[in-house]
Amino acid sequence: MTIPAEAAVAHDTGPAGLNEWDLRVQLAACYRIFDMLGWTELIYNHITVKVPGPEMHFLINPFGLHYSEVTASNLVKVDLDGAPIGDSDWPINPAGYLIHSAIHGARHDVKCVMHTHTTTGMAVACLEEGLIQCNFYSAMLQDEIAYHDFEGLTTRDDERPRMLRAIGDKDYVILRNHGLLTCGRSIPEAFNRLFRLQRACDVQVMAYGMGRPVRPVTEEAAVNSTRDNKTFDPEGRGAERDFEAMVRLVERRDASFRN
Repeated sequence: MTIPAEAAVAHDTGPAGLNEWDLRVQLAACYRIFDMLGWTELIYNHITVKVPGPEMHFLINPFGLHYSEVTASNLVKVDLDGAPIGDSDWPINPAGYLIHSAIHGARHDVKCVMHTHTTTGMAVACLEEGLIQCNFYSAMLQDEIAYHDFEGLTTRDDERPRMLRAIGDKDYVILRNHGLLTCGRSIPEAFNRLFRLQRACDVQVMAYGMGRPVRPVTEEAAVNSTRDNKTFDPEGRGAERDFEAMVRLVERRDASFRN
């Protein structure tokens, strides 16, 4: 499927004032960023974003393509039930979409949902204590993380209400025994949150692996760090700048995501 840039409705804007084509390019770039960072799991997992407009329509990766093969035009547009909107050469993975559709359907403040199965993310998700406050990144997440217990493959609709109750209004989620998830009002915001959560897990796993006592962050330092993380960037441009820098990196490697 080919969707030329000029076909996008310029006035119908979504997160950060982007129209559908802009969001397609940004989302395709995000899939390439995940590939560059090694946050991939064969052809599985998803990043979804709401399409501008009153309808509950979303963009998702084609099921069967590696993240390195995702482009703006081959992203699939679906409704909340996962039914395709318009023509597409690819299906979607309904199992993975259940998590995303549940959150998008209940949280209208959320425009983008990201879910990963990274090794260290899953390792922390397997720990009884989950993420502990032992490092710079986890200290910024004081009382910010929701936990949802593992119920098996996410294919059953009856898990939705339990998942949504567990997540509540949180934007950082550890799916126990499963992986990591973040929500955002935009792709850059969700990415910035996932990077922070992923780094916290990376450092915790490395610290545990040293075989020495792990020094915790004090409660006061965690409270200060979490508060300051939300206020040090009054313009709210930090996440966008981070994301734009990563887009420039992937563009120098392979700009085909724009196709």
